Amino acid sequence: MRAARLIKMVLLLQSRPSMTAGELARELEVSERTVTRDAQALSEAGVPVYADRGRAGGYRLIGGYRTRLTGLARGEAEALFLSGVPGALREMGLEDAASAARLKVSAALLPSLRDASRTAAQRFHLDAPGWFREPRTPELLPAVADAVWDDRVVRARYRRDEAGAEVERELEPYGLVLKAGVWYLCARVAGAGTHRVYRIDRFTGVEAGEERFVRDEEFDLPGFWEERAEQFARSILRAEVVLRLSPVGLRQLPHVTEPVSVRAARESAGEPDEEGWVTVTLPVESEDVAYGQLFALGPEAEVLAPAGLRERFADAARRTADRYR
Repeated sequence: MRAARLIKMVLLLQSRPSMTAGELARELEVSERTVTRDAQALSEAGVPVYADRGRAGGYRLIGGYRTRLTGLARGEAEALFLSGVPGALREMGLEDAASAARLKVSAALLPSLRDASRTAAQRFHLDAPGWFREPRTPELLPAVADAVWDDRVVRARYRRDEAGAEVERELEPYGLVLKAGVWYLCARVAGAGTHRVYRIDRFTGVEAGEERFVRDEEFDLPGFWEERAEQFARSILRAEVVLRLSPVGLRQLPHVTEPVSVRAARESAGEPDEEGWVTVTLPVESEDVAYGQLFALGPEAEVLAPAGLRERFADAARRTADRYR
């Protein structure tokens, strides 16, 4: 346990000019006193860890010290090669750079671990797009990815909707997200200070100049995406349907509608009636969308309200019965 922590401490100090005892303690999840003892142990072992005293002090490596990756176990080496997403890297135009990096890492590994890339690739593969859709790479994705890596301001033309209405924006591109085969850009609108989400396939033009923006180091891409995705899911749920669901229907509900709707329905569920059915209130995008989704539940669901949607299901049930009579 301590050996792994000491290796991590060396790697952290290699990656930064210096770190305070508090910063190291947070990264290593130990106390500052433990950091002090670990730094002394590394120094006694020949690793040149130097402690700067005073309020602005910290720890750093001196003399350009570097460690080779010979401390990796097989599982760690294989996990390292799993961190790449080949398809996504290819779409962003980074396949050659990633391949060169993997070769350099492989050359630094012990001979017994140099097959880690092959063993990992044989056992795990990420296929990002959802079922029943043809994956398409947005033409402007490589240009956007370059701007993200270089922190360059871009001037972009963007279709706000399928009707084709375009707007022009000056954007500070913070990060890319690949969600179910669709690429999104999280960017700050230049001068506005607000972050927004854009679908890459709706960009009709992207031009990156020489101007660079100052990145907000507090920006958390995963946290921002999770919050915006939740907001988007809730924003489109503008109607409600009251349902009776059988035990089977309740189990099948997550397969036909959004997770946020399912959570709301389960929270609203009353006690089962004498037949074991429960009544729930389900947030939906619209009655038309609800009709298409809930039809998949067949006889395991009964729409109670709104009345117009209930009548549509009743009519469909009559016509279906006539068809199979």
